[in-house]
Amino acid sequence: MGTNWAVMQEFLVNTFMTFLVVIDPLGLAPLVAAMTHGYEEAERRRMVFRATAIATGILFSFAFGGDYVLASLGISFAAFRIAGGILLFLVAIDMLFARQIGLRSLTANEDAEAVQRHDISVFPLAIPLLAGPGAIASVLLLMGRTQGDIRLQAAVLTVLLGVLLLTLISLLLAGRVVKVLGVTGINVVTRVLGILLAALAAQFVLDGFREAF
Repeated sequence: MGTNWAVMQEFLVNTFMTFLVVIDPLGLAPLVAAMTHGYEEAERRRMVFRATAIATGILFSFAFGGDYVLASLGISFAAFRIAGGILLFLVAIDMLFARQIGLRSLTANEDAEAVQRHDISVFPLAIPLLAGPGAIASVLLLMGRTQGDIRLQAAVLTVLLGVLLLTLISLLLAGRVVKVLGVTGINVVTRVLGILLAALAAQFVLDGFREAF
């Protein structure tokens, strides 16, 4: 029983850290504060709630239907572990060096469109800032690690909901978060989390090669 609980604890910690780093509630706060500058408070809150709900629906859809998507495309889970690990490693590099490589950012055209759009809840907030490639890959990888164990699957979904709730709170308090931590403080936290994500990404790649060979 002790071993099972120890395994569950390790899995919960890994799952929480993965979602926390990839979704990055603190890192999104200054972006949302900038994009919603000049909006009425009620309008800002409505967009944040809507974006979080849409992102939750997308991520849960991949959690339940990811296996079918991979199977229909003929992709083995070992291959997806390796590809997903590499993808998350790129996100980690993005965080460590405070640069935008496209996985957690917008292209110039998308950025221009985001500025012009009145409602940013669907794009770019829900997609790709909340439910981006890194978050989707993380959901698929972590659900795959459960190997059909209902308790572990429930743990993944519960932790995902918890991190999304933290993100919702962070976005609702975006202005205050930026004032308290400042840009430098947010960059420090982001870099520390990037180191952890790099290690988790490497573990996904190693697990993929071990499963394949």
